[in-house]
Amino acid sequence: MKFYSLNKKASEVSFKDAVIRGLAPDKGLYFPEKITPLKNQFFEQIESLSNNEIAFEVIKQFVADEIPENDLKLIIEDTLCFDFPVVTLEENIATLELFHGPTMAFKDVGARFMARCLGYFNKLENTTEVTVLVATSGDTGGAVASGFLGVKGVNVVILYPSGKVSEVQEKQLTTLGENITALEVEGTFDDCQAMVKKAFLDNELKERLNLTSANSINVARWLPQMFYFFFAFKQLKNKNLDLVFSIPSGNFGNICAGMMAQQLGLPIHHFVASTNVNDVVPRYLKSGVYSPKPSFQTISNAMDVGDPSNFVRILEIYNHDIEILKEHLTSYSFTDEETLEAMKHLKNTANYIADPHGAVGYLGLKKYLASRTAQGVFLETAHPVKFLDVVAPVIDETISLPPQIQQIMDKEKVAIKISEYSDLKSYLLG
Repeated sequence: MKFYSLNKKASEVSFKDAVIRGLAPDKGLYFPEKITPLKNQFFEQIESLSNNEIAFEVIKQFVADEIPENDLKLIIEDTLCFDFPVVTLEENIATLELFHGPTMAFKDVGARFMARCLGYFNKLENTTEVTVLVATSGDTGGAVASGFLGVKGVNVVILYPSGKVSEVQEKQLTTLGENITALEVEGTFDDCQAMVKKAFLDNELKERLNLTSANSINVARWLPQMFYFFFAFKQLKNKNLDLVFSIPSGNFGNICAGMMAQQLGLPIHHFVASTNVNDVVPRYLKSGVYSPKPSFQTISNAMDVGDPSNFVRILEIYNHDIEILKEHLTSYSFTDEETLEAMKHLKNTANYIADPHGAVGYLGLKKYLASRTAQGVFLETAHPVKFLDVVAPVIDETISLPPQIQQIMDKEKVAIKISEYSDLKSYLLG
């Protein structure tokens, strides 16, 4: 399997090189040269397959022979060491819980898979140390830090916006030590992401460091997110209704992975990209004009993205044809006030505690299903305890801290403050 740059000005590369490089030399994101749908037999027997078996069938064509089957199966087994339950909340509305991993966020899967792939490639070739450079708007940082902690030959540098992540999120990426360094940036997530992209294009850094990224721009972070959608389909009892997924969307990696699952043959009828007031995609689908804008801070901070990196991959899937895209995608934006009301509603009617991101996903699904009958699933992407300052006042109830959170809350935060790209470059060059 080869991967090509979406800017179409760089050579095709292998899965391994796409993982190690992260971003193509022409600044483009990598995309697989072909997508071969899975056989009907796979879907007919999916309920009898384990999650590990499903994941192997889904990912193997993209990894190809660059990781032997037995090694790939071990990587998957080590990645998927937690549950992905579907919880029914209302008639034809369920949530897929993706927060049962080490850092209690959906990004645990991609981060763990990528870390193990990179570790495999490093061990295989005994290459020089790799520096993983990643920007986070919240959960990515903690998931990457946990996934890469202790991986030999890999140093991780995480940039996060000062004052714009929750206390739990900050603890998860600033307290691990070892091969993990946190850089606290005076600015927004978009500023962090811009610094990371600039670093990848800096010739001096490229000559002196082996840089890669663990954001969803990296194929090994992005593609494993396809697994969730297959796991949900496996658990659904009523497979006769049209299947609609509503995904809380910021950088659009998760929903793009769902669309890849659809390309593999998973019978998904429609996608809803549910956003907060950072509404670049909802506006694009209405106007036909893609117009990024500075991000605005909200209570669903992981979605505070003004220029979603993965949207170009979505356009590629649907041949850059907005009319075809609209057949598969609807997008709505919601305010913080609407999000809080949705959280209250879910607690009062279903006794379910949703985090702000899941609540946005619920709102999008309810709006889409208001005029049609379908089986709807919204993604609950993070445990509500990660947003205690928002959740606790809404539900008027104390949430006990899970073990994963308890063990970090008393640890001391260690972060290096930076304000501009030159600070990042100076740190990287030592």
